[in-house]
Amino acid sequence: MALDGIFVHSLVKELSLVLVGGRIEKIYQPEGDEMVINIRNKGESVRLLLSASSSNPRAHIVKSAAKENPNTPPMFCMLSRKNLQGGRILSVTQPDFERIIKITVETLDELKQKKDIDILIEIMGKHSNIILVESATGRILDSIKRIPLSVSSYRQILPGNTYITPPPQDKLNPLEPVGKEEFEDRISGSNSPVFKAIYGSFKGISPIVAKEIVHRSSLPFDIHSSQLERRQLDSLYESFDRFFRQIKNGIFSPSIVIDKTTDTLVDFCFTRLTLYSSLSFIESESPSDILETFYMQRDLKERMKQKSINLRKSMTNKLERLQNKIQKQKQELLESENASRYKLYGDLITSYIYMIQPGMESVSVSNFFEEDSPLVEIPLEKNRTPSQNAQKYFKKYSKLKTAALELEKQITITLREIDYLENIIYSIENCESTDELDEIVDELIKEGLVKSRLKGKTKKKESEKAKTSKPLSFHSSDGFEIFVGKNNKQNDILTLKTAAPSDIWLHTKDIPGSHVIIRTGGKKASDTAILEAAMLAAYHSKARMSANVPVDYTERKNVKKPGGAKPGMVIYESNRTIYVTPSEEDLVAIKKNSPSSDSEKNS
Repeated sequence: MALDGIFVHSLVKELSLVLVGGRIEKIYQPEGDEMVINIRNKGESVRLLLSASSSNPRAHIVKSAAKENPNTPPMFCMLSRKNLQGGRILSVTQPDFERIIKITVETLDELKQKKDIDILIEIMGKHSNIILVESATGRILDSIKRIPLSVSSYRQILPGNTYITPPPQDKLNPLEPVGKEEFEDRISGSNSPVFKAIYGSFKGISPIVAKEIVHRSSLPFDIHSSQLERRQLDSLYESFDRFFRQIKNGIFSPSIVIDKTTDTLVDFCFTRLTLYSSLSFIESESPSDILETFYMQRDLKERMKQKSINLRKSMTNKLERLQNKIQKQKQELLESENASRYKLYGDLITSYIYMIQPGMESVSVSNFFEEDSPLVEIPLEKNRTPSQNAQKYFKKYSKLKTAALELEKQITITLREIDYLENIIYSIENCESTDELDEIVDELIKEGLVKSRLKGKTKKKESEKAKTSKPLSFHSSDGFEIFVGKNNKQNDILTLKTAAPSDIWLHTKDIPGSHVIIRTGGKKASDTAILEAAMLAAYHSKARMSANVPVDYTERKNVKKPGGAKPGMVIYESNRTIYVTPSEEDLVAIKKNSPSSDSEKNS
């Protein structure tokens, strides 16, 4: 991922504008390697996330709902509160174009004397850390990860030690003047592909940004440094120089690259990556927005994937068994359609019984029930009498006729169960919280599809009242409220209890997905609101990655739940259908119209 020195540079510019001059009000530590700092500046409250996670280290402003904090704050959180709360932010800087953010805070010591403390956020993979350092002395107050001698012989991050920077690298700072000859010496002297030579020679450049520089020079990524001709070197230097002039001038266009075919976030960068021109982009003026969107969506999917893996596997196995079952049922139904042939055999044996001799294995007779009386070959069991053979065929006919009626009923039931399980699997894959996963597990326990032990750590006490998670809430661009259910329980409550008869109900046609409601307030829903709600219905369905997704919509009063139907299953009439192509960009645009009501959770 491209959280490199350049992205940190763009982030520091944003944080300086938003945070400098602000006062630290509250500090929380929701995770062992993560802090959230509430800052009040210019009459507004801002939440700053600092993460030293080995897999997702970062620092940015957050707008999403706050995580739940532990009942007892960790020691580092308490020490940070003691030293930083009430302090004023003096500056936000990036030392030497490294992946380090330094936030300098003016605060008061125990004697009410002013002193400065640096919050150092080192964004360096598994070596990431958040360190509090006295600005004047360089003495470490503490860190969110303590690094003893047994871990690092170069520098120990321990209270009382003097802070030293990470080991220097033999790289040039690209924000300082880099002449053409110096650039060429670095690139030509490298025994590696050009893009590796670039990020190996200059600070703050990630591999993907190095590839972008090469791509903008129209050279192939895999071209070797030693293979470069004079004109290619000139083109590469021009691309490099143009690239960093843009950065020096503060021109940034942060974006996320999306592969819509697999519904994955590919990468993010401080600029639009032209090497991914065939893919889609989410763009924002704020580097913080980009980081929050990227990491929250990726972290959420990974976290819920791990928590729900056993449940998802169990439901997938049940679905596969049902799909095998429906194939067998359809095959048996196809065979039962031949029932009339066995009645014909019985009738013909009875009519020509005088022609059949004991021990015959077949008999060929004229079928006088058809025009021209064609010959029919009838298989016989030689150890049965002619009358017994006839009775065998009559019984088979009767059995298949009865089976056909029963099979039609069973196929309908099996298809409903398949539809239900597909909706369940979709809901599991799109869970956004443990509460939502709990609701699905509770539902499956009631339906007898899982045992309570599969609930694992999410199991509630019998006496504890189950929490009900809330559906997603949006606003159309012309002001209509839109609600989206995220599981069967939410769908039932939203459609059958919350929605008014005149509200508009939407759902993807014959495709597992969410119930969507447009709250009309008795007015006629606008075409814009219907289109945007249909976009949300298609996006929150199994057809998210498809084009021209059919979405049915009708007034809520036309939606009914049949007696005995499973959770989330309804029937409807008087509907119309709209076709939409969902996209991440459209979802972001709709979200911008939707005010947030998130509040901070105290520890």
